[in-house]
Amino acid sequence: MGLFDNLKDRFNKAEFSVAPNKKLKTISNEFMETFDLHLAFYKGKILADGDMTLNQLNQKTSKEVKTTSASALKIKGSTKVGEAEKMFDEAFGVTVQIKDKEGKACVPNDITIGQAARGEY
Repeated sequence: MGLFDNLKDRFNKAEFSVAPNKKLKTISNEFMETFDLHLAFYKGKILADGDMTLNQLNQKTSKEVKTTSASALKIKGSTKVGEAEKMFDEAFGVTVQIKDKEGKACVPNDITIGQAARGEY
């Protein structure tokens, strides 16, 4: 069933995109609605306040947030977890972790988001 699921992930119309003026908790909620996984934002090694926007988080970190690259960040079920986390870092200069449905454990970086959503790890 894994091969069929992987093909389905590639052609699934569900796509997640990010705007830098949204609150972190809104982005996390939308990620949960799209992929049934938690998305946690960090300010250094501390969990970031969900009421902050990506732009506000930039003011609290040493990394530069490239707010004009929001349209370039598109994540699908076929995207590897580690690749998606790296995309957030490159596009917005923020650290994120994709976690399981309960938000307790980080999912492995070498599987796709679709596999993580199905608990295939």
